[in-house]
Amino acid sequence: MAKKTIVVKQIGSPIRRPQDQRATLIGLGLNKMHKTRELEDTPSVRGMIAKIPHMVEIIEEKG
Repeated sequence: MAKKTIVVKQIGSPIRRPQDQRATLIGLGLNKMHKTRELEDTPSVRGMIAKIPHMVEIIEEKG
């Protein structure tokens, strides 16, 4: 069975944000504006995205 993946794009800047939100962005592998990453669709990744919905958006869901 193929693994489900999601493509996440950073749309917000970490400037003047709390340190835990910055750490969440780094944990997702995002550190520059408009950068995208393809991540495995797991509950932990979904939770990280839910923690910072104002800074990231889900572009595409695969699988």
